[in-house]
Amino acid sequence: MLIGSAMIALTVVIHTLGLIALIAYLRNRGLRAVGGGSYLVMMRVLVLTILGIFLLHSVEIWCWAVLYIWLGELAELHQALYFSTVTFTTLGYGDIVLAERWQLLSSLEATNGIILFGVSTAFVFVVLRKVFDIVGITRPEA
Repeated sequence: MLIGSAMIALTVVIHTLGLIALIAYLRNRGLRAVGGGSYLVMMRVLVLTILGIFLLHSVEIWCWAVLYIWLGELAELHQALYFSTVTFTTLGYGDIVLAERWQLLSSLEATNGIILFGVSTAFVFVVLRKVFDIVGITRPEA
């Protein structure tokens, strides 16, 4: 539990710092350009947001993979990355499993992944809402 909690804390810090960097970029460059209403600019903002979030999740998956190698649980990088990706995304094929003493760790990684994907989804929603506000797309009146 201690190792898993430390990894969750690390990935949350990585995610938070990454989102702060994305917010800074969007404030300084991305969202200002949307004011012109160009669909290409709007697409660029969304693509860069999604790619930024994808990069964050990739770094977090790598962190878990390195942990599995460091613990001696998985020997090869490609195997650790595969297992970590399948676990973090909660896909969970089950073709690779950890030894009984580390199985709880993979459950914590899956929980970590699903929570961070939820945060990422909320972030994308906020960015889209901001883009819609800038270009004048409003919510339908109830």
